[in-house]
Amino acid sequence: MQNLLSQIKNCTICEPHLDLGANPVVTGHKNSKIVIIGQAPGTKVHKSGIPWDDASGKQLRKWLNVSAEDFYDVEKFAIVPMGFCYPGKGKSGDKPPRKECAPKWHQQLFDFMPNLELIILIGMYAQNYYLKDKAKRTLTETVDNYPEYLPKYFTLPHPSPRNRFWLTKNPWFEKNVVPELQKRIAKIILT
Repeated sequence: MQNLLSQIKNCTICEPHLDLGANPVVTGHKNSKIVIIGQAPGTKVHKSGIPWDDASGKQLRKWLNVSAEDFYDVEKFAIVPMGFCYPGKGKSGDKPPRKECAPKWHQQLFDFMPNLELIILIGMYAQNYYLKDKAKRTLTETVDNYPEYLPKYFTLPHPSPRNRFWLTKNPWFEKNVVPELQKRIAKIILT
């Protein structure tokens, strides 16, 4: 596992396409129980090298109802984004995650994690990649229908502050989905 993580952290496959160069951000351990698959690191995470080290990460930890200490415990949570490096600035926000990472590295990582109990799919890139034709037409529909993907996957919107409008428009998410997510997380990491 450590050898594979080292290979990933030294990966430069898509460096010519990255505004800030390669700096793969990924964590995992052979005992990891939960995998969080988001989009790709932002500029703050690119600089720090610490996954979810930003406002989105604070919101995600709130949804999960876990401390930073638990969140960064690699035996509890592995963090495996769709794209391991900051993809660059797009017209409205960051560019999509690079397409090279997931097919090249994800399964190799998962093969080293036999204790996985839950994969959290954050945002459409992760949901479309893993759910394929089972993903709904929109992210809202996919998140609203999260029980269809259990027990393997749990679908979430991105916890970015930019999604405040989505959260306001969809109060059912924090009322119904977040408590169910918190129950599942507590059951997994406390056992």
